Amino acid sequence: MTDTTGVIADLTAEAAVVDELVAGLTEAQWETPTPAPGWRVREQIAHLTFILRIAGLAAAQPETFVAMTKSLTGGLDVAVNAALKEFEHDPAEVLLTKWRADRDQAIKALAAVPGDQLVPWLVRPLPPYVLACAGMMELFGHGQDIADALGVRPERTDRLAHLVGFAVRVRDFGYEAHGLTPPETEFRFEITGPSGAVWTFGPEDSPERITGSAEDFCLLVTRRRHRDDLDLRAEGALADAWLDIAQAYRGPAGEGRQPGQFAD
Repeated sequence: MTDTTGVIADLTAEAAVVDELVAGLTEAQWETPTPAPGWRVREQIAHLTFILRIAGLAAAQPETFVAMTKSLTGGLDVAVNAALKEFEHDPAEVLLTKWRADRDQAIKALAAVPGDQLVPWLVRPLPPYVLACAGMMELFGHGQDIADALGVRPERTDRLAHLVGFAVRVRDFGYEAHGLTPPETEFRFEITGPSGAVWTFGPEDSPERITGSAEDFCLLVTRRRHRDDLDLRAEGALADAWLDIAQAYRGPAGEGRQPGQFAD
């Protein structure tokens, strides 16, 4: 897609949802553990701050971004963990200010990139639309961790369509994370948004089919809920096996979540 207007508006709105979760927290609440082992609320916001910072850099100063990535050793996970140290002693007010500044800069920079132009990224250059969808995925996953830590249920909207489409696009990331060869068979996805709209992807006659709620689909691909706790159905052995390994991000799958871990 070359028109990024809609996804930029929705990225802005999703960032505001995360901001609302933390804007009024006390210093003590910023130290609240989240379901991600070893990550408090502050680490979640620090991670988002760093990811959006480098996305903004890639969009606004591509040559500088490329030079930075060439200097990375150990991959993105190592770089992210190292970057978190920048924020570990920040008072809540300072971290909140950094988050807002880097968030706004990233969104502004992505919005300024022509839709048919590629933005350098960690593995390969991406259209700004796709990079913005990846940002939606980050906000959804880490925002869910914060919401779980605080006992809050986020209100979901059809903005999830961007994340659903992105997860379908990167279907094979789960196979790659587990050292598996992705099947050649295309899947059919029929995902129902909060409004009741149904978003479809893949051949209608595919024997491998996944159906269900958009919110639950996004919880699955960000590995914030176990498949057993979600309103998702698979037809076909390949589709069923994919529900066990689905993820919408590159790299290690992480620990994920246990069945029945959350009351909802």
